[in-house]
This record gives sequence, C-alpha cells and structure tokens, in this order.
Amino acid sequence: MKKKLLSLLLALSLVVSLAACGSSGSTSGSASSDATSDTSEGASSAAEEESSATTEEESADSVEFAGTITLGMIGPMTGSLAVYGTHVANGVNLAIEQINAAGGVTVGDETYELAVESKDDQGDSTECLNAMNALISDGIELVIGSATSGCTSSITSVANSEGVVLITPSGTADALTTEMDYVFRTCFKDSFQGELAAQYASDEGYTKVGIVYCSADTYSAGLRDAFAAAAEELGLEVVAEESVATMTEVDYTNQFTKMVEAGAELVFIPFYYDVTGPYLVPQARSVGFDGILLGADGVDNTETTIPDGADLSVYNDFLFVNHYSTELATSDISASFVESYEEAYGETPNNFDALGYDAVLVLKQAIESCGAFDADSVQAALADTSVVYEVSTGTFSFDDTGTPIKTGVLMGYSYTEGDDAVTKIAVTTLSLD
Repeated sequence: MKKKLLSLLLALSLVVSLAACGSSGSTSGSASSDATSDTSEGASSAAEEESSATTEEESADSVEFAGTITLGMIGPMTGSLAVYGTHVANGVNLAIEQINAAGGVTVGDETYELAVESKDDQGDSTECLNAMNALISDGIELVIGSATSGCTSSITSVANSEGVVLITPSGTADALTTEMDYVFRTCFKDSFQGELAAQYASDEGYTKVGIVYCSADTYSAGLRDAFAAAAEELGLEVVAEESVATMTEVDYTNQFTKMVEAGAELVFIPFYYDVTGPYLVPQARSVGFDGILLGADGVDNTETTIPDGADLSVYNDFLFVNHYSTELATSDISASFVESYEEAYGETPNNFDALGYDAVLVLKQAIESCGAFDADSVQAALADTSVVYEVSTGTFSFDDTGTPIKTGVLMGYSYTEGDDAVTKIAVTTLSLD
C-alpha cells in the first residue's frame, strides 16, 4: 500500500508547462516546520496515526526538507454545516500527510514539506472574511476554502486584491471565478449542475417540473436560475415555482401542496442537507407529493440528518447531482484515494473529502510545474488551461475562469422495508455531451 501511494504521488508530480510560471521570488508562503492547524486536529487524528507509522517504517529513506510550505484552509468546522468543513479537512489533511510521506514537494533543486493552518468560518460570511484576513496576516498566500458559495463569495475580492491564490473545493456559484483572477475551484459550477439536473429530467421523459428554492441564497438562487433556463431550452414546463426566505426554513408544506396541485412530476430542490433530511423531504411526502425530488450537491449527507424514528420510505426517489461517487470513479488514483481514506478514517469518503484532497494535489502540481510557491507564480501556473490534472474525482483542465471542465454523477437514496437505514446509491454518470 505504501509503495503504491509513493508511486502514485510521484506520478502526480510530473512537471508541466513551464512557460506559464514565474520564478520563486517570494517566500511569504512558507513558515517554520512547527506550523499546525488550529481546528483540524480531531478530523485528522486517524490519518496522522497512519502517517506516523509510515514515517517510522521509512525513516531510512526520509527526506531532509528545506522548509515548510504552509497552506491556509477555511471552512465550517462547527455549526449546522460542519459536515462540509470537517470532510474537506479530512481530504486536505490526508493529501498533505501522503505527500510528505512520499518525499514532499519539489521546488527547483529543493524539497519542502506541506503544512496547513486551518480556520473555522462557522458557515458565516463575516467569520469567513475574518479567517481570510487572519491567514493573510500570517503570510499565507495559498488558501483552500471555503466549503459554501456564500462564504467563499465573501473572500474572493480579498484574494484578488491581495494577490492570494484561493481554491474552493465546493463553492459552486458561477460568479466565484472570473477570467484570469486568483480564484479557482476543484468542483463544477452551479450552472453546469443545474443543466445536468434539467438534462436528466428531460432524458427520463418528465415534462412537468417544479422548483422550490431559497430566493435569498447565492447557491440556491443560482441553481434555480440554471435549472429554469435549461428546462426552457429542453422544452420542460415549469408548472409551479415556490421560494422560501432562508436556507434554514423548517416548513415546506405550503410549497409542496402547490407542487401537487400543479401536477409536477419532478421538483428541483437546491438546498442543503440540514433541511432536506428532517424537514423538506418528509413534508413533501406528507402532503402527497410522490414524484422525484431532485437536489444538487448540497443535499449530500442528508442521511446524517434524518430524525430517529422517521419513516425511511419517504426518502425513496430522492436524487441529487454530485461531483463524485466511489462506485462510479474507477481510476487508479480514485481507487487509491478511497482505500487510503478508509484506512485512515474508518469510513467511505464523500465528495467533500475528495474535492478537498484534490485541491491539495492541484496546488502541489502547480508549485512543482513552475518551481515556486509564491501566489503570483502559482496563479500563472493554474491559469494555464492546457494543463491536465489527474485527481481523485477524475481528469480535468481548468477553463479560462478557473473552473474544471468535468462530468458529474447522479446519486440518491434508497430504502428497502426491513432495513434500519437508508442507503446512498450511485445511479449514473451525467454529461451534457
């Protein structure tokens, strides 16, 4: 297993397209080797144990590092969306530990180890901005975060004005990345997954669809716009559309009563898992909606919020567009990631784990390709749209806005009478081709 990971990570460090890169003129992105995360100890403890064992067994082949490159990480480590942040942290920490165990990051003729300084934004935009400013004050030039579009949108202007590279693993709002700036992502964008959702509805023969969304939220409203536009192009009739004022609404009965009255066969629901599990799905079924509930990536992890004693049969026909599935991703890199993650954390990774992991791999490749780790040089490397990245969620290149060109997957939940829990299922790969 260790040799397999070593070979894999060495393969990932192939030098690409030097023309796009600057020279190593700044060392403000480095820190002393005792730099540590202030929020991720609990999330990474199992992986640290495995990494420690690996280091001890391979001490004869250990590398003397020239220094440490410290990445920043921002995400909701506490609060209602903490599942997102802790899973991103799991992926980030696993990638860093594997890279260091395999010899670190090669920068010119020297080798550096990676470290991470983490900040908790609590799922709040103001806290996210405070976290970003704190990382910048500490001299961090390469930041992974945040997990949500709303929080990420609060720090993109700071990243660009201060010249700090920002890679969001799961911020999907279209406007987060623009041409030739310092903001990138390892996920797809909302317009793409909204189009994928509408394409699925059309391919399956649904003609009457509904939409329930949050008009005040960047993520939800953006997905609504993309789905509605694609539905019109595909000839789908939006027979009813209802909105709520907040992403924490707990009563959806009126909205779904109108879906039933309008004859909707499928309803698009761009919300987060913390409301779909306990409120939205069971309430939709309680008023008689028995069609397809189709969400986006934010409803992943719904199984963690289903109340004890709930009627689990209501979660059948609840599907969602997602970035990644362990069942459908079959590359060697993905298989190795899944195996390593399960060994480190004792559970199967989800898309947030994978996208966080991939953000580190992308930064490593960019640093090594240009032989520098200052933000200007890394930004130039990432802005080269000819570069191909082979990571756990697949193979992609960035478009000219810093968004990956990739496929998606359709996942969902299934319940069989007699089981004690719902099962998350992978349905199919999704593409607009």
